[in-house]
Amino acid sequence: MQTIRVFVVDDHPMIRHGLRAMLSAEQDLLWVGDAADGSDAVRAAPALQPDVVLMDLVMPRMDGVASIAALRPLLPKSRFVILTSLLEPAEVRRAMDAGASGYLLKNASSQELVTVIQMAHRGHRVLAPEVTDALAASQKETPPGTDLTHRERELLALMARGLSNQDISTALSIAMPTVKFHVTNILAKLHADNRTEAVLVALRHKLVALE
Repeated sequence: MQTIRVFVVDDHPMIRHGLRAMLSAEQDLLWVGDAADGSDAVRAAPALQPDVVLMDLVMPRMDGVASIAALRPLLPKSRFVILTSLLEPAEVRRAMDAGASGYLLKNASSQELVTVIQMAHRGHRVLAPEVTDALAASQKETPPGTDLTHRERELLALMARGLSNQDISTALSIAMPTVKFHVTNILAKLHADNRTEAVLVALRHKLVALE
């Protein structure tokens, strides 16, 4: 049986200790370390090379989404699972766009958590049933683009004008990897397969206007 190395990031000591005890009780799971926030995780986790990182969403200094974005280049083989009490469709999408493989609420049972860790480690994307329901309900109620950030709307307007990633990088004075990250988020939020489709969705729903 392959042992799955797990690193925990949560600002509540009781939750970290509880998760450590739970993980220690499972034959195929191994607790390798923890951190009280994303900044500490970025410093500590790379040296431990965990297979799965359990990540709280709301934390001081660096939240879960920013932490995943910072850790992914340092831990390219690791999977990230959000474990939070926050059930907001926009936050779920942000987490999945940043690279989370799973999203589970803190009221889940230990067996549910173990299952999600195992499935994420195998390369699956796993959402708790209530998370899936919340996403489905929000898509019915909310038109595309509602969850776009101000910066993403800026990029989308430039995309609609036909600017390339390099042109956008120059126009907004941001690095190319940042441009690519935002473009990926825009495509995901608009459920578009490519830039052209994203622009068409944006025009149809009046998210941008061509000058």
